[in-house]
Amino acid sequence: MTRIANLDHRAVLSVEGDDRVSFLQGLVSQDMERAAPGQALWTALLTPQGKWLAEFFVFSDGGRLLLEVEAAQREMIATRLTRFRLRARVTITPSPLAVQTAWDGPVPEVPLGLVAADPRLETAGWRILSERPLPTNASAADWDAHRLALGLPDGTRDLEPEKTVLLEAGFDELNGISWTKGCYMGQELTARTRYRGLVKRRLVPVAITGEAPTPGTPVMSGGREVGTMRSASGGRGLAVLRLDALQSEALTCGAATLIPAVPGWMRLPPAASTALAQGEAIAQDL
Repeated sequence: MTRIANLDHRAVLSVEGDDRVSFLQGLVSQDMERAAPGQALWTALLTPQGKWLAEFFVFSDGGRLLLEVEAAQREMIATRLTRFRLRARVTITPSPLAVQTAWDGPVPEVPLGLVAADPRLETAGWRILSERPLPTNASAADWDAHRLALGLPDGTRDLEPEKTVLLEAGFDELNGISWTKGCYMGQELTARTRYRGLVKRRLVPVAITGEAPTPGTPVMSGGREVGTMRSASGGRGLAVLRLDALQSEALTCGAATLIPAVPGWMRLPPAASTALAQGEAIAQDL
């Protein structure tokens, strides 16, 4: 049976007008010309220097683009987008649509709204925007357990504004970047990071033994700081780790022990990829 949960920490912005696609095309990391009814795109808004500011899903209902954003960032995103509007024929307004997610089953029917597959991973499930939320049979904590097992980031809980680089957070493997669309804000650093192999750390799922550390707690290995903790739930979490720490059998974070559980979708340099088999085995045992 499909599980459905409310995502009260997410909200919606509506982008309308004749220039809505070309306007966003020059600002975000994914190709907005691919936006079409029945599907969702995952993308990022960056600083001019190429550092992450926000992530969101983009839906199309044929006449407007609907951005599913982190609720705490909605005003900031609207303000930044408006700043770049200039003479573009677009309007950017908050939308009252509710945000839900569904997984572990077939696509749910949404009579008054939009539903699309989560574009990051086939196993992630479905994203839902609705005027009338569907009945739920799961909690936000259940969704957290599901996304953490897959290694999917969730906004500022896992990514650091004006600090995170997209390739550190899996945006390449998770379909959050177009390498063929042309220029957008922050593209230069993103491309340079890819072609020069400059990634030195990654956002990685971890198995947690002990009380889950608070976000921002340093991750230690042999007395050396090798990363920081991000979100966690039910013995799983995400942590930003140096690549050379992924082969550690155990890392400490506060009073907890962390074991990297690298997912199969994540592409790593050869020196770090030996953690892959270990991580998959750990994830299956949890």
